[in-house]
Amino acid sequence: MHQPTTVQRPQATPRPAVPLRSPHHTATPLVPVRLERCPRWHQLVPAGARNLLAAWGWWQNPVPLKPSQHLMQVIDVIEQYGWCQSLDFSPTGRMCIRGAQKFLLHTGHVTEDACRQAVAYMQQTLHERGFHQPFFHWNDLEGRSFPEVKALITTAARTAHANGE
Repeated sequence: MHQPTTVQRPQATPRPAVPLRSPHHTATPLVPVRLERCPRWHQLVPAGARNLLAAWGWWQNPVPLKPSQHLMQVIDVIEQYGWCQSLDFSPTGRMCIRGAQKFLLHTGHVTEDACRQAVAYMQQTLHERGFHQPFFHWNDLEGRSFPEVKALITTAARTAHANGE
């Protein structure tokens, strides 16, 4: 007698809002992005004027980066201009994490979506470490040091890179 066989299909799981860590490690290592330095005078030229000049061929806008590359460039910007707490931009020109992200966003080095994804990876890393407030509050805690900030951003960048972003 022939018995019918049943085929079990895997159920689709909804994708979480916060990216998950990839269970597989990628073969390509995360290489720090050493792009051209972000000159401060880029901030003096309004984005509309930069785009118009780029359309005429008189200006070259930077290529927006993926979240993992953006996070590595945040480290580069903070190392170049200096790190601070409590202010996005200090009077002496130093920047906190959020200030460096705003600088890169304003100069066209990252899109708003990639910046949001980068923030999600930083938040995920902080949640895994037991801190459940925004990353800029964590940055401003008394006793926080730049090596801790750099370690957070590097871990978040590695996670983004492992997820292909």
